[in-house]
Amino acid sequence: MKTISMTKQILIGAFLGILIGIIFKEKVIGIKIIGDIFLRMLMMPVVLLVMGAVIEAVGNLDYHELGRIGGKMFFWFMISTFLAAALGMVLGKIFMSGEIASVTQGNYIVETVDQSIYDIILNFFPSNIFSSMVDSNMIQVIVFSVIFGVALSAWNAEHKDCKFLVMLKEFNGIILKMITIIMKIAPIGICALVAYTTGSTGIKVIIPLMKFLLIFAVGSCLHLIFVILFVSFYCKVNPIRIANKLSRMTLFAFATTSSAISLPIKMEDSEKKLGVSPKVSRLVNPLGMTLNSNGLAMYLALSCIMIAQFYGIEISAINMIKIVILSTLACLGTVAVPGGGLIALTMVVPSLGLPLESIALLSGIDWFSGMFRTVLNVDIDALIAMIIAKDEKELDYQILNS
Repeated sequence: MKTISMTKQILIGAFLGILIGIIFKEKVIGIKIIGDIFLRMLMMPVVLLVMGAVIEAVGNLDYHELGRIGGKMFFWFMISTFLAAALGMVLGKIFMSGEIASVTQGNYIVETVDQSIYDIILNFFPSNIFSSMVDSNMIQVIVFSVIFGVALSAWNAEHKDCKFLVMLKEFNGIILKMITIIMKIAPIGICALVAYTTGSTGIKVIIPLMKFLLIFAVGSCLHLIFVILFVSFYCKVNPIRIANKLSRMTLFAFATTSSAISLPIKMEDSEKKLGVSPKVSRLVNPLGMTLNSNGLAMYLALSCIMIAQFYGIEISAINMIKIVILSTLACLGTVAVPGGGLIALTMVVPSLGLPLESIALLSGIDWFSGMFRTVLNVDIDALIAMIIAKDEKELDYQILNS
């Protein structure tokens, strides 16, 4: 008997979750523990996965390769994020009227993030890597891993056949196998999460902000389609084939709303479906998780336009440029977990002179907007990995065309 693919299982689980939530409403709240257990099991190896993947990827490169790949990666990250923010701003100006009905604020607690440029830069660097690991501070973990990888690369150049690299490769293989085992329960966990969200939040909460969600969803699709078409032209691959290869990570990102939790799936599919070599995938994908958030950039720009229009604040041409730039920069080192969008808003909204309490307007639909944010964040990372792999002759067309 033919087995059902994991992509279809996840889709079925999400659909059943919506039905269960609509039918049983608040009675389904108890099911949340199943989803939370699944998320915790997935988060459990993520720090080790990121550290191992980045250290191995950087450690296997020489200084010339590292500088070349790193430069290309940062260039594409900034270009794609800037374009996403610009598209969000344009869509907001064209389609958002500012007429938003009163909504329930949800159960979110919005904390003010009052950080100077000095603090933001300083917080990239860990003083104690073990504390960073315990706190799941991905930015600091990645910075440590890159520096460790550079040192490992230098050591490997001086001492050939470094045994630590071999051990690290085996360690990463074990972590990926562990994640594969955990993924067996993904359909059940996602069903529970979607059922809880639908049942506890209710459709009535998102109806007043449906226009915002619709514009954001359309913008996300437009940006993703544009990047897929660009990559298909750049890599000379059928765009439909690329879209099909992205389907599993897309569904997983949509259901979990977390780039961090989606990272293992993104890395696996990049290597086994999109043909990106581990050397490129294990460097670009973990770094993209914190440095390349196209979905968040679009969300921030669109949110700022909506909030300004809701409060009757005029957006000048200078402020439009400021919105795009701030939305782009705010995505450097963002929180790759559910609710990260609200945290980023607390950094951008006050910088534009908009009232901080306006963030509550969006708190009730943060989970739903997070679905589209995460899809864009995850898929664009994988597509940029394809571009870099093509440049570096590290793209396996046999895997990609299979």
